[in-house]
Amino acid sequence: MTNQRSQEARLEPLESKCFRFDCHPEVACFTECCADLNLALTPYDILRLKNRLKLDSSQFIDQYTEPCLDQGHRLPRLRLRMNDGRRKPCPFVTEKGCNVYNDRPSACRIYPLGRATAKSQSQASTVIERFFLVKEEHCKGFEESREWTVKDWTSDQGLDPYQKFNDLWMEIVTHQGSIGTGDVATRNAQMFFMASYNLEAFRRFVFNTSFLKSFEVDDDTIRRIQQDEEALLEFAIKWVRFALFGEPTMSVRKEVLAGRDRPGRSS
Repeated sequence: MTNQRSQEARLEPLESKCFRFDCHPEVACFTECCADLNLALTPYDILRLKNRLKLDSSQFIDQYTEPCLDQGHRLPRLRLRMNDGRRKPCPFVTEKGCNVYNDRPSACRIYPLGRATAKSQSQASTVIERFFLVKEEHCKGFEESREWTVKDWTSDQGLDPYQKFNDLWMEIVTHQGSIGTGDVATRNAQMFFMASYNLEAFRRFVFNTSFLKSFEVDDDTIRRIQQDEEALLEFAIKWVRFALFGEPTMSVRKEVLAGRDRPGRSS
């Protein structure tokens, strides 16, 4: 996974273990990078932001996002909608900085680093990381004296939960399996969108339909996904892998298997 920011950024391999960078109000370019962004939002980004703003997912999506229209995306994606105006500023930036700083998106958190990931061919559960520097002409942060290792930077910026969920989600986005064609592909894309971006709708799908009568879900998991949105998002990602690609991430109840084809899988 790589983070998307300015289209004019120059990417440089991070050849050493350390880099120099700092960002604070005294840096001359402070908040210059918070405008005219092509900033893709991940499900965990939206979870954090909509809770910070005390909105439900639908409200946040309507007010702050727009579809990513990049060619090659077979599944619907969202990006942060910039405000109108000459500079097209981020909706959350102020003269004093970011007003959602503690819950800012992962692409903002990791800057000025970029991160690319791939699954290990020998160990399926291992994620291989590669980091690079994102250099923008206006940025004076690289002229600051503070030095970081990648580990120190990602820890300081609170990236661990973001990278955990982003890696799980990118396994779906980059999956090579077919999502079907025609109406089937449309339904699967709608399922992906709901489970990824609208946790309130996904919760209703789980608890207000026959879902729990169709799938084996233990009591502890039910309790956790009722109370904890991060647990619900992780459960939603497992569901999408089953529903779209038929992966064995969910267990259908035996009585359901005996009576009909397994639910939720369009083909």
